[in-house]
Amino acid sequence: MGNTLNDKKGRGSALIPFLVFILIYMGAGLFYQFSGVEMAFYQFPSVTAMFIAALVAFVMFKGSINEKFNTFAKGAANVDVLTMLIIYILAGAFAQVAAAMGGRESTVNLGLSLVPAHFLAAGIFIISAFMGTATGTSMGTVSAVTPIAVGIAEKGGLSIPIILGAVVGGAMFGDNLSMISDTTIAATRSQRVEMRDKFQVNLLIALPAAIITVAVLLVIGRPETVTEMGELPYNMLKVLPYILVLVLALAGLNVFLDLTIGIFAAGIIGMITGDLTIATFAQNIYSGFTSMNEVFFLTLLCGGMAELIAKNGGIAWIIEKLRGIMKGNKSAQVGIAGMVALCDCATANNTVAIIVAGDMARDVSHEYQVDPRRTASLLDVFACVLQGIIPYGAQLLTAASLANATVTNSELALAPAQLVGHLWYCWFLAIFGIVSIFVPFADGVCRKDPWNWEYDCAESKVAEKKAQLEKESAEG
Repeated sequence: MGNTLNDKKGRGSALIPFLVFILIYMGAGLFYQFSGVEMAFYQFPSVTAMFIAALVAFVMFKGSINEKFNTFAKGAANVDVLTMLIIYILAGAFAQVAAAMGGRESTVNLGLSLVPAHFLAAGIFIISAFMGTATGTSMGTVSAVTPIAVGIAEKGGLSIPIILGAVVGGAMFGDNLSMISDTTIAATRSQRVEMRDKFQVNLLIALPAAIITVAVLLVIGRPETVTEMGELPYNMLKVLPYILVLVLALAGLNVFLDLTIGIFAAGIIGMITGDLTIATFAQNIYSGFTSMNEVFFLTLLCGGMAELIAKNGGIAWIIEKLRGIMKGNKSAQVGIAGMVALCDCATANNTVAIIVAGDMARDVSHEYQVDPRRTASLLDVFACVLQGIIPYGAQLLTAASLANATVTNSELALAPAQLVGHLWYCWFLAIFGIVSIFVPFADGVCRKDPWNWEYDCAESKVAEKKAQLEKESAEG
């Protein structure tokens, strides 16, 4: 993908469909919000805005309708897009079935009985961060943790936007650092570095951001008044599906199999306790599927439109413009960060953004002598930052959709854009990522020749030690 895009002549006009979507979706939401309309960002559905943008792409790009549709279908049928779509509907089904059999209520009561309400926001961030790192999937983490976190927040008098920000922030921490994350794999392979080397550099940026996020959540995550909970009855059997999903995910089980097991575990327990029948179990699975229709269709349309934009030079244009500002080592690092960030804005997929920008980033690293581990780290950091905060990204869409399906008070319904200001970890990660470019606390240079791609850090240390021993032996 990278070479094709790099060879293609860039065209800024190819980004017009995407700009149309942003103007319609964000513009309408802001207009209605300033007009005092309740639930402003739901007045003009995001799927409709994306549909209009896709129509603009079909009209403006050259080629027959069949050729353009084939390109659109290729993007919509991309393995990353289809993976997200299946995760959406399975997560929705699990949340619906588990709630129907009383699991959500029991889990909420258990959580409230074990953790003081003052510390729940920070605790949820840490749990999400640990789970995301262990599983390598921010989507799986958001899907598994959000229903529990929202239920606890609603009953415990906590701010749901802050809690959702903690969940998504923790999930992006894991996505950024996990050894088995698609983003880590894409970043390290494109720059030809070892995962452990990238992790060491990346951790120096991510860990300070996470520590400050925990400190902030300990302060702002406190409810103004702690609601008296009274009796908090719970049934551990009904809590089991949530625990099962979390444990299996942490054990590395495939997210599809994990959520499927969770669905049937919740259904079987519901039938044992008398809360569900076979018919109502089946009905709740279907209800869970349909509850995710907005994020499902939006992702499908976005994937197809992104492929049309890429084919017509939109991504190549972004890369060309950014390369023009690179004059030295530091500006090259800024350019690499900006390149992958804009690619993520255009594709709404951090893995795809890294793949698209990876080849050009490697060329820039060679030309301006940027340590390849730094390049891999910058690609992953800024792709995850933007993926975490764009309102049309899968993480915020899923968090908002699951939250709205979980809350019992319709007045607490949220739009993804309303969560952006509460994503403390993503904003701190961006700050530390930018600072690390100009203050070399995360360079981690250990190469004699950092631009020799066949000579990694481990080999460098071995060679240095061998030379030292040979020198000492000769002197002896």
